[in-house]
Amino acid sequence: MEFSAQQIALLLGGKLYGNTSAKVSDVAPIEQSQSHQLSFVTEEKYLPFIATSKAGVILVTSSLLNEHIISSVQNTSTALIAVENARGAMAQLLQLVAKTINPTRQGIEQPSFISEGVQVPEDAYIGAFAYIGKNVRLGKGVQIYPQVYIGDNVVIGDNTILYAGSKVYYNCQVGANCIIHSGVVIGADGFGFEPDSKGLNQKIPQIGNVVIEDDVEIGANTTIDRAMMGTTIVRSNAKLDNLVQVAHNVEVGQSTFMCAQVGVAGSTKIGHHCILAGQVGVAGHIEIADQCVFGAQTGVAGSVKKPGIYQGSPAIDASVWRRAIVGFKQLPDILKRINQLEKK
Repeated sequence: MEFSAQQIALLLGGKLYGNTSAKVSDVAPIEQSQSHQLSFVTEEKYLPFIATSKAGVILVTSSLLNEHIISSVQNTSTALIAVENARGAMAQLLQLVAKTINPTRQGIEQPSFISEGVQVPEDAYIGAFAYIGKNVRLGKGVQIYPQVYIGDNVVIGDNTILYAGSKVYYNCQVGANCIIHSGVVIGADGFGFEPDSKGLNQKIPQIGNVVIEDDVEIGANTTIDRAMMGTTIVRSNAKLDNLVQVAHNVEVGQSTFMCAQVGVAGSTKIGHHCILAGQVGVAGHIEIADQCVFGAQTGVAGSVKKPGIYQGSPAIDASVWRRAIVGFKQLPDILKRINQLEKK
């Protein structure tokens, strides 16, 4: 699909400079873009690329613009569009592009298995080799890609997408407008065992479920375990990256981000609007306050009661951790000096 610079400026409510007749049909980073591609600039360090870029259209955050930048695109093949937030504007355009690249599907492909009595909405899509169990409820416009498994008594909300190979075990619920990527497993047994009198580990039955609320996105190969009793919950608008592990009876707060390889042990409650960076590990049976940020590889061993930025293992205030790291680097020299003093 091709868009003109004028169409884009009108759609985004931006101000157009340079080549007003430019047209684009693709997107690319500013350093790599060609005449048929659109790019964007949101940081000052990328401004020099505007003068040398071959991009057909460049979106720029208006607060970064000056007369020199505007004049650099005059009499060139590039169109410059000033918008309030170039990153947000780019996201808006990418949503349009995504719909053309991977349009919404409809119909039931064969072979697939749909249990007797399950109502499939007219605008839904069921891919080949999908399995849908007994008493499943499917919302309007659901997109169930090939080889998806949906167990008995599962509820899938309106317009939710389950990509190829994802699995939702029995009695679990997925809300509306969710995106579940390939390889996700929702509702596998929690890791619950108890040693018997002989020291052998006996499995504790996991009879709870998982509830995923509306507008949640779950990345590829992430696992969310069912509760031993009750419910494991991922609140609305939470975003989980690839390869995240959420254990039994955990609660993930609204609009919380969890980056790749985060692991959360059982019965922990994570607040709203938190960010857990890559490889953060969270101990079980603790509570984390709203608006907490944990840097990469942080180990959260106990409850965190105040919003803030934390780093290290065990997690401490990030500013304290940075000072401690400076001291840690100096330890070899300090020890050497101590040894020299002891010899005197």
